[in-house]
Amino acid sequence: MSKHRIFTMKFAGVYPLYIQKAERKNRTKEEVDQIICWLTGYDQAGLQQQIEQGKDFETFFAEAPAFHPNSSLIKGVVCGIRVEEIEDPLMQKLRYLDKLIDELAKGKAMEKILRQ
Repeated sequence: MSKHRIFTMKFAGVYPLYIQKAERKNRTKEEVDQIICWLTGYDQAGLQQQIEQGKDFETFFAEAPAFHPNSSLIKGVVCGIRVEEIEDPLMQKLRYLDKLIDELAKGKAMEKILRQ
C-alpha cells in the first residue's frame, strides 16, 4: 500500500495556509507557532529549520523532539473523521495539528487549545 500523499507534502507548503487560516480570524502567526511547538516539542529555531529545509510531513513528525503527552486529549472531527479514532499514528498526528489550528481559527482560548 502506498503512502497517503499528504505525508509526502512539504510542511513548508502547508504552514503558510495554517497562518492564513488563523489570520483570517484575527489570530496570529505566533499563536500558530505556539500550537505547533506545543504539539511537537520543536522550539522556534527547530520549527524554522524544518520549514527552511523543506521537510515533508512524515519527516517533520518523525523528527519532532517530543510529541506532547496531552495530545491524546485532542478530540473531535476533522474532515469528517473523529481524530481519536484514526488508526494510522502519522495521520492521527497530522489531524491533531489540523484540529488545533481549526480550534484557533474558531476563536477558542489558547489554554483550552493547549489542553491546560
